[in-house]
Amino acid sequence: MTRKKHTAKDFFKSLPKNIFSGFVVSLIALPLGLGLAMASEIPPIAGIITAVVGGVMVSFLGGSHVTITGPGNGMVGVLLVAVTTLGLEATYAAIVCSGIFILLLGFLRMGKLADFFPSSAIQGMLAAIGLIILGKQFHIMLANKLSLDRSLDYLLAIPKTVIGVIHYENIGLIYAALAGILALAIMAFYPRIRNKYLQLIPAPMWIVLLSIAFSYYFELVVQDPNPISEKYMLSGIPSAQEIVSQLPTPNFGFIGGFPFWVSVFSITLIASIESLLSIKAVDKLDPQKRRSNANRDLKALGFATIGSGFLGGINVVTVIARSSVNVNNGGTNRSSNFVHAVFLVIFILLFSTQLTRIPLPALMAILVYTGYKLASPKLVRRIFSVGKEQLLIFFTTLIVTLFVDLITGILAGVLVTFIIHVLVNKSISLFLRNILKPNVLMYKESGTRNDYYVSVKHFCSFLNYHKLKQKLDAIPETEDVVVDFSLCEFVDHTVMDNLSGYQDLFLKRGGHFEVIGLDLHGADSQHPFALRRLIPGFGLLQKNLTKRQTTLQEIADDYNMHYEAQQAQDFHFLDRFHFFTSKKVESIYNRIFNKEKTFKLFDINYSEGEFIAKENVRTTMLHIELNHEIPEFTLDREGFLEKVYAFAGFKDIPIENHRDFNNRFYLLGENTTVIQEFFDDNLVHFFESNPYYHVESNGNSLLVFSKERVAGVKEIKALYDFGKRLRGVVATGNKIEKSLS
Repeated sequence: MTRKKHTAKDFFKSLPKNIFSGFVVSLIALPLGLGLAMASEIPPIAGIITAVVGGVMVSFLGGSHVTITGPGNGMVGVLLVAVTTLGLEATYAAIVCSGIFILLLGFLRMGKLADFFPSSAIQGMLAAIGLIILGKQFHIMLANKLSLDRSLDYLLAIPKTVIGVIHYENIGLIYAALAGILALAIMAFYPRIRNKYLQLIPAPMWIVLLSIAFSYYFELVVQDPNPISEKYMLSGIPSAQEIVSQLPTPNFGFIGGFPFWVSVFSITLIASIESLLSIKAVDKLDPQKRRSNANRDLKALGFATIGSGFLGGINVVTVIARSSVNVNNGGTNRSSNFVHAVFLVIFILLFSTQLTRIPLPALMAILVYTGYKLASPKLVRRIFSVGKEQLLIFFTTLIVTLFVDLITGILAGVLVTFIIHVLVNKSISLFLRNILKPNVLMYKESGTRNDYYVSVKHFCSFLNYHKLKQKLDAIPETEDVVVDFSLCEFVDHTVMDNLSGYQDLFLKRGGHFEVIGLDLHGADSQHPFALRRLIPGFGLLQKNLTKRQTTLQEIADDYNMHYEAQQAQDFHFLDRFHFFTSKKVESIYNRIFNKEKTFKLFDINYSEGEFIAKENVRTTMLHIELNHEIPEFTLDREGFLEKVYAFAGFKDIPIENHRDFNNRFYLLGENTTVIQEFFDDNLVHFFESNPYYHVESNGNSLLVFSKERVAGVKEIKALYDFGKRLRGVVATGNKIEKSLS
């Protein structure tokens, strides 16, 4: 199996999908760009300039495929310090200089920079950034502007602000606070609405639209001024002509001072780490599982940041949330990044005056929720499940960052990690002897298969993980790989976490990635979550079955089938279904199956997106293995959104002489002729006379489900009955096997 070469024909064929995806991404980028710039105490238009410059330049010069660039969450803290210390014009100069350094990092092939930091320390740094964003913007969200000295002071003042809202007497402040609270509720609860039409417009854009509609309601219907206090309305959005005339002049007068270079170094480090982490995460989401050229991306981000700084923007970084949206909406190449920038320009040209109708508390609510996601309690619980020592690393980095600064915080996290590793191994000489030595041996085993064997010796930690990564990156994901740690005395959490990502990548591309030699490593018991991510097998969900699980057991008995409540990692039979190309299956459980395991009903937990954009979804599905080959296809109920998809290049396959079926169902697939032959009268009539389900074929089996939620007992019985009868109808289509062969 070789990688498919993409031609100009493929590019133009996928262009409608990327235009559609770029438009959806721009709906998120608009409010986020404004909010992130304001949170950094930089004019709001700077966020849009950053996204436009990044979208244009990185789409032409970058080395990734489906990433989106623009202003990033992680930059807020360091830019705040820079603006406070240097002033706005000198901060633009620091941004330009940081762009030059990021460019140099690309030429020096430092795309591996993020691999030198422990996972828990990076999580602690990002959590601290989240708390900095949350702490400062929370007060504006509740219409209470404060000016305090430290980030920690803003966090400590939150209870006082919450209590103060109750005593507001000014009606303008009350309306402003209500706007912030409502916007925060939209951000928190909107992702739980599993409606494909509503999800087409992201939550941040709903906040913008509702804010503008509220303003027009009072102006045109009530004929009164907007009741929200004027000082809490968005301002400083220039027109297109004003943007050109107001281009800033970066002040390089501080270039000889120490504070200037501290800011430059901080901005460069945070921008580089945030971008590299995002690139790594988005590569996991890419349906085609391509590997990004991180060094080329750093060069592109450096060039873009230099341009952005001179034009009044901030650092251009790769952003995970908007990239995840891009993948989920069909983005396949860099054109979607360019298109999202074009739409942002259109929005500013046509609607810049409308943006001033947005209340500041509503915009800040978006950032408050983003900050919470970066430092959520779930993150702390997950790190604690890995090991208590990881929690120590995490909190050390977080606390030092809040009390001192970001650079000192990440260095403290690295130092504590190293000390813990020495204490666990009771030997500092192990590290000193081997830190600079090649500790990885790889060779291609002879035989009929292309198997790769990688032996890791002595110790493997965040300090030398890049040596192992270099070897693994050289192996095609379609091959079989065995990584042997039997000669390695110590393997840390950062390495295990990264190897888990490789395992997912190889499985998606049809290869096999296996880790051996850790059975006798006692330290693994201190990292149960990290180890369990690589070794299959989970325990019972709980000792006592719930009422629903008891009912499922009864259903299985009635149908003469088997039932298991346990979580299972045996879900790779789902890998070849198109539905899971950009989703990650976490586990399946509550399985009802026949003796041969060819008919399986199960609850499934999978995720969409990565990092702070990650959303977990639970639903109930049916998998049917067939004893003959059928064409690959996807069948859904046709609605308005599916008609829109037709303009984006997703063509519905018509079935001759079945007008009702063509009007009601949306049929997709590559081999049109064979699919049309397969959908004979019997199969078409079956679908026309039954409830709507999502039905997908991967050629050898069928995947069937109704809604993206866990099914009730009646729905499970209906799904079972539908699948049983569908298997009978499809079984009569054995003749299709001849045409396929």
